Amino acid sequence: MTVNKGYILLTDTGSLLTKFIKLYTKKPYNHASIAFDSKLLDVYSFGRKSARNPFIGGFVKEDMKSYLFDKANCVIYSFEVTEIQFEMMKRYIQDIDAQKQKYRYNFLGLFGFILNKPIKRKKAFFCSQFVASVLKEGNIIAFEKPLSLIAPNDFQQISNFQLVYQGKLNDYTNKNVREKDRFLYQLRTIGA
Repeated sequence: MTVNKGYILLTDTGSLLTKFIKLYTKKPYNHASIAFDSKLLDVYSFGRKSARNPFIGGFVKEDMKSYLFDKANCVIYSFEVTEIQFEMMKRYIQDIDAQKQKYRYNFLGLFGFILNKPIKRKKAFFCSQFVASVLKEGNIIAFEKPLSLIAPNDFQQISNFQLVYQGKLNDYTNKNVREKDRFLYQLRTIGA
């Protein structure tokens, strides 16, 4: 049986909206994303569609090299999945991506979160609610509370998630680029 890995990325971008959210949560990371590769090339979430406007949101494939994540602090966790679970999660995300114009950011759900009253809206998520729904769809986690009450820091409490990295996101992504360049150099040297 093939074992794959998924990755949970929690970030603090330092944006004005993040600072506002931190005042309420008192937690270091307030944005959650899910990825299916250690280099974070395919990262998905519900968030800003424009790096400079936090109020236009929805389903996004995030670019870790974008302005929004330029100075972000992060923590990355990995988790093991079977091939079937991996495919279930990817298919779920592909289905959302294919209909992304119909999906919205769940701003109303954030207010429900603050009031501890779950508000589930059709085709609307906020970041941690989306990540939790992907994990549920892949039969990775059976959450004890409604998905609309899952916060980014809840993922840090999951015992079978393994800490991969904590620090500046740029340091992590640049390390992967340097390792790739070193590998390509070694291939060229061997082939010369």
